Amino acid sequence: MDLQITGKVIDILEEQSGTGKNGTWRKQEFILETAGQYPKQVCIVQWGDNIDKFGVSEGETLTAYIDIQSREYNGRWYTDVKAWRVDRESSDAPSADGGEPWPEPPADFDEGGDDGLPF
Repeated sequence: MDLQITGKVIDILEEQSGTGKNGTWRKQEFILETAGQYPKQVCIVQWGDNIDKFGVSEGETLTAYIDIQSREYNGRWYTDVKAWRVDRESSDAPSADGGEPWPEPPADFDEGGDDGLPF
């Protein structure tokens, strides 16, 4: 599933960190506001090294490629919108890692194919 959301970064929340069963972790959330007649504000979280890699700045317009994940804790459900890739608005802007922009996959590309890999 390829989910993406485009908008303007209107706020960057303070970075959080801690220690869990898998070691130390860090996360930072930013608020993306979509365009259109009825703009929506979406809180998007970036984890670990992606915080530095993406380099999200307030006021810029970007497209965040996201995964949506919910989990239950003490009878309540919590949902995260996690960014795994960020592209800047301009097509000639560098990608999140400072290199060339990511190419678009061909129209007949099938993400669910069996490539023989165990993951």
